[in-house]
Amino acid sequence: MRNDRDNIIVNKSFQFALDIVQFCEILEENRKFVISRQLLKSGTSIGANVREAQNAESKADFIHKIKVAAKEADETEYWLLICKNSPSYPFNEQLLVDLTEIIKILSKIISTSKTH
Repeated sequence: MRNDRDNIIVNKSFQFALDIVQFCEILEENRKFVISRQLLKSGTSIGANVREAQNAESKADFIHKIKVAAKEADETEYWLLICKNSPSYPFNEQLLVDLTEIIKILSKIISTSKTH
């Protein structure tokens, strides 16, 4: 099922992962190790699962992998909201904006894939 044409969700989730890596470095510098590790895992996993979905064995496999990416996105949102609402934590609003867009795209992919 691999499709090598320009793919917005592959590109956005990869860029988001790079941005999460940079933000987690800031968290580490501020000694916020636990949240940093959780955020690093879930935030980079979105793109990894999206990328894996590009090589799905079937439509059902594709939907499953995109759903896993959506779950990771929800978890990432949770950790970002912890940062946003904890006074001693750094926060990057753009990450939340970008993640919201990714979540919307993933939701659309899931709903469209189910109907076709």
